[in-house]
Amino acid sequence: MKAVNKKLITRCPFCSGELTIARLWCGHCNTQIDSQLEVPAFFRLPPDLQDFVMVFLRCQGKIRDVEKELGISYPTVCKRLDMVNELLGHSGPRINRTRILEQLERGEITVQEATQLLKERST
Repeated sequence: MKAVNKKLITRCPFCSGELTIARLWCGHCNTQIDSQLEVPAFFRLPPDLQDFVMVFLRCQGKIRDVEKELGISYPTVCKRLDMVNELLGHSGPRINRTRILEQLERGEITVQEATQLLKERST
């Protein structure tokens, strides 16, 4: 039997509770492993943010390339990255400020963009 590639759902369609993975199956030898496994964090992201992360990775983290591919502004890219980090549990003001300053130092953003982003973080 050939495996069907479908998007992984993470919420119960009836009660909206969080789903767990209960069975793994090998289509080659028909081995089945029954266990309760946590859904990987990436798959718990909303589909639009999963797509955003895939574009970000395809662009090798180059924000300007992400801007061009998605047709969105630099601050929008940064806000989406912040959303992804927050949902994955990796956010924090220090990380965000450091990232902004590093991008400024590398010339990826202008002083005005850095100032705007830092002001947004403080409100």
